[in-house]
Amino acid sequence: MQALKKIFPACLLTFTFHATAAENWQPLFNAKDLAGWVQHGGKATYTIEGNEIVGTSAPETPNTFLCTAKTYGDFILEYDFKVDERLNSGVQIRSECFDTEKEVTWKGKTIKIAAGRVHGYQIEIDPEVKKDRWWSAGIYDEGRRGWLFPADGNKEQAAKFTELGRKIFKRGDWNHVRAEVIGDSFKTWLNGTPCADIHDSMTPRGFIALQVHNIGKEKDKLGTQVRWRNLRIAEIAAPVNVLTAEEKAAGWRLLWDGKTPEGWRSAKSESFPTKGWHIHDGMLTVDENKGEESAAGGDIITRERFSSFELVADFKITPVANSGIKYFVQPNLDPITGAGAKAATGSAIGCEFQILDDERHPDAKLGKDGDRTLGSLYDLMTASADKKPSPIGEWNTARIVVRGKHVEHWLNSAKILEYERGSEDFRKRVAASKYKNIAGFGEWADGHILLQEHGSEVSYRNVKLRVLTEN
Repeated sequence: MQALKKIFPACLLTFTFHATAAENWQPLFNAKDLAGWVQHGGKATYTIEGNEIVGTSAPETPNTFLCTAKTYGDFILEYDFKVDERLNSGVQIRSECFDTEKEVTWKGKTIKIAAGRVHGYQIEIDPEVKKDRWWSAGIYDEGRRGWLFPADGNKEQAAKFTELGRKIFKRGDWNHVRAEVIGDSFKTWLNGTPCADIHDSMTPRGFIALQVHNIGKEKDKLGTQVRWRNLRIAEIAAPVNVLTAEEKAAGWRLLWDGKTPEGWRSAKSESFPTKGWHIHDGMLTVDENKGEESAAGGDIITRERFSSFELVADFKITPVANSGIKYFVQPNLDPITGAGAKAATGSAIGCEFQILDDERHPDAKLGKDGDRTLGSLYDLMTASADKKPSPIGEWNTARIVVRGKHVEHWLNSAKILEYERGSEDFRKRVAASKYKNIAGFGEWADGHILLQEHGSEVSYRNVKLRVLTEN
């Protein structure tokens, strides 16, 4: 341990193992076939030899990835690997691949991701004998930002990690990796020794993938192999309705405390509804009421009003469910019918991130071009066809970003639509919608946040918000 202290700062000695996860281990590979896996990227091959998955390099082809069909959020992952020292490789975690080109924004920078490009966090397999680097169990952001640990440009950290890697990497033999990925915390071990320890929140969930790196035209690397065995995972139930240190530093706050109705009220009165909603097990749940809109407890809204902000919320729907997250809500306005006429009862007026069981609820087939489906700006703009909702009964994460007139809807880390309030296009859409008779719809300076009661059982948790500047 004294030798380790000379290499790494004390913060890396605070790693903690989650012993309880041992009861929840699940194999990622059945040692028979590649059921549950799908290949993306290049044309390297994956075969099975006994209890091992063997990746073999191919000439002049991009990085190749064997990806789990299932996605994972918080987990502990363990595996063994053995690699030809001429070959680079890695294991992707919380990674994604989309059929169309995507753009992500990180700290003010726009990153373009090509269609079909696997991207996300990678636990490195990196002997790099020629470079004398030895960064296995470091963390690389594939297809996006590059090295996260050792941090890009941090020469001192890189030198220390190389020194450690030389000592703990087993050349020509099996190496064991453990990774704990919980919330925004990423920790890795190589052969029992702590390696990476970072905090990052770019992607909360994604698949796991086995990478065979491209070899370009280097003929001496043709046919080089990397092997994996004993791949297993233990999914972890992350704490809910809490803020990480990183979130607090970034200005986030809980919009709902997970325990009480504090900060919320009925859209119809100053008190919280006495029926139609209940708080339990860290969830805020709308009760089933035959699908009727705002007919039991009614919608609930924040007591505060917001203008430019970023809002995130987890939601879980039941079959045939309908709900929504509204913003710029004006509770003083009368509710309207589907045709735009004044109604005696109904949901409060505002812009809506639609929450719906697209497959079963009839509303998905109403409106125009699917603009009443999940994630859409209700009755105005259709969410991307590439959206990837979780199955019914599992959690999704909605994200709404409002910066001045610019608005974005995100679902499970992917942007699914964006628009400009007050633009010519926006006003044309409003004029053709149920909101056509509401003067200045969606162009108000500020408004409340609303969770909709539409007579379907829908649960919310981890409702968080941070105020943004307009520029």
